[in-house]
Amino acid sequence: MQTRQLGRSGPTVSALGLGCMGMSDFYGQPDDAESLRTLARALELGVNFLDTADMYGPYTNEELLGRFLQEDKTRRAKVLLATKFGIVRDPSNPAKRSVSGRPEYVRQAAEGSLKRLGTDHLDLYYQHRVDPQVPIEETVGAMSRLVEEGKVRFLGLSEAGPDTIRRAQATHPIAALQTEYSLWSRDVEVEILPLLRELGIGLVPYSPLGRGFLTGEIQQFDDFALDDYRRHSPRFQGENFQKNLHLVNHLRDLARAKGITASQLALAWVLVQGNDLVPIPGTKRVKYLEENVGALAVQLTPDELRHLDELLPLGAAAGTRYPEAMMGMVGR
Repeated sequence: MQTRQLGRSGPTVSALGLGCMGMSDFYGQPDDAESLRTLARALELGVNFLDTADMYGPYTNEELLGRFLQEDKTRRAKVLLATKFGIVRDPSNPAKRSVSGRPEYVRQAAEGSLKRLGTDHLDLYYQHRVDPQVPIEETVGAMSRLVEEGKVRFLGLSEAGPDTIRRAQATHPIAALQTEYSLWSRDVEVEILPLLRELGIGLVPYSPLGRGFLTGEIQQFDDFALDDYRRHSPRFQGENFQKNLHLVNHLRDLARAKGITASQLALAWVLVQGNDLVPIPGTKRVKYLEENVGALAVQLTPDELRHLDELLPLGAAAGTRYPEAMMGMVGR
């Protein structure tokens, strides 16, 4: 397995991580048995960078990873475990959510994650969304105290804006920023990625397969399960769906001509954007995990990269990546 370092001072991890959210939430019914098999296969393949958050479920995804780690006590030492805090969901009404970056909440959330994951430390701890009511210096200050106590090794941010990133880095070294980045979500290239490189912060792209759409497997709206949250996402609505499907089918044709899958082509494109990027495609199935790992062997020629840039330039996707209310929570 190839490895990459997150930022100038961050941890070294597998060049491809595994997003675990969909094992427990948002993408149809969970299948814990298959998810546990997928986690085990990931470690066999050398994928050691596992990503979760307390809001996935809420809580059930961390509990699933905790079960996985407890099944074989040797696994914890092999894993770079990343989780997040900051999006607060009401267990009795998970659709209701708020954001908290209060110092006392930071500690409360970390203690909860440590317990659910069955570990004495978190390798990478992200603020999931920035709380506009709390200065970032206070939130990151509370996170840094967890580092001093040995409960957290490295700090991260998710979907933060440029000014917030600078101020956070001035408070305590930030190892990684997690944000959406793929062939159809390229906004990060304008300001965020250059800033991260200036500051020596790694980038962890989530949804590098466009929430599964860039796989080419989704050809009609009814392919989504009734409880799949993508049914409410602007990029999958009406005309947007058809416009985006047109782009994806071109991507699938390019991949077929190269003898690979559309997923592998899309992931290979993200991977070639820099050794300071570690994408975390999510899956709960062994089959797709193995397919994703295959992207590490894909070589893209300059002509192929130019063709992809022409097909899916910045702003090519129709529709915003989140509904309006959720878009208001990114880039703060």
